[in-house]
Amino acid sequence: MSQDTLSEVLRTVRLQGAVFFYMTGGRRWTAEAPASRDIARAVMPGAEHVMEYHVVTRGECWGGIVGEPPLRLTHGDIILFPHGDAHVLSSAPGMRADPNVSWYHQAQLDQLPLRISYDGAKLPTLASPDDAGMTTVACGFLSCDIRPFNPLIAALPRVLHLRAADGGGAFALLIERAVAETQERRAGGEAMLARMSEMLFIDAVRRHVESLPPETTGWLAGLRDHFVGRALALLHEQPAKDWTLEALGRQVGLSRSPLHERFVQLVGQPPMQYLTHWRMQLASGLLRNSNRTVGSVALEVGYASEAAFARAFKRLVGHPPAAWRALRQPARHRPGPPRAKSR
Repeated sequence: MSQDTLSEVLRTVRLQGAVFFYMTGGRRWTAEAPASRDIARAVMPGAEHVMEYHVVTRGECWGGIVGEPPLRLTHGDIILFPHGDAHVLSSAPGMRADPNVSWYHQAQLDQLPLRISYDGAKLPTLASPDDAGMTTVACGFLSCDIRPFNPLIAALPRVLHLRAADGGGAFALLIERAVAETQERRAGGEAMLARMSEMLFIDAVRRHVESLPPETTGWLAGLRDHFVGRALALLHEQPAKDWTLEALGRQVGLSRSPLHERFVQLVGQPPMQYLTHWRMQLASGLLRNSNRTVGSVALEVGYASEAAFARAFKRLVGHPPAAWRALRQPARHRPGPPRAKSR
């Protein structure tokens, strides 16, 4: 697998971890989380896409997408929902609860980590640190850009289950340590939680790729293919280069037609079309995060003509570059929901 390509994508789509809480449940309990789009503004203001994950740090439970068969989770297991689906965690399969969207907006998310207690199907309540629930789950959120092009999220399944027996337990222990440090209000505790969330996600993706059957197709399968993975790495390493299919084929050691067919079979689109999409993702970041002119951005991502770049950007993104920038930049300064002050 091309690790560098995965790292480049994660940097460019601004993977970030934030917001953390502990959830405890007794003998019979249910916690239902709404779709992440319904709570994104509360938990990670300004994020384009939010994912939620859970680590079973004590006991066992069941978890899965609403309306689908749940998975049994044991101590050290991690379950992650890359597409932000509504999901349920419970003491037994088949249980449901009120997702209670308003709670996320009312919770004091500036006092991390929260400790939440569930009793039957009742709404969550804040719990004391010495809560003696039989099952404890550490929960967190991750955000990333999804537009105009994020090949990774589209390639992931709706649920990632990392079993402790397969190596997930080490991360569960590290997360528990990070939570303990934050509870003690040690300097850097929240930053540690954020970095641990990102590390957990990257490890989950890598292990998912390694477990894919040989016949699997998709962007992740392309990363581990000898020829397509090398082609992807080159396009990501040198996106502004004046690539042709012939030149790319010479670099990876495969002639034009076989490379085109293999790339389309695995990634789902031709190499040059993929390059255009990735250039637009890079351009969107430059437009959003800098004051560079549209012409300068065009040159940075491989367009000699500002007009050609503007046409390609509008065709893929839906707005001309300047208009897209005007729509996105105010969101960087838009305040999130009010936070309760610490006492």
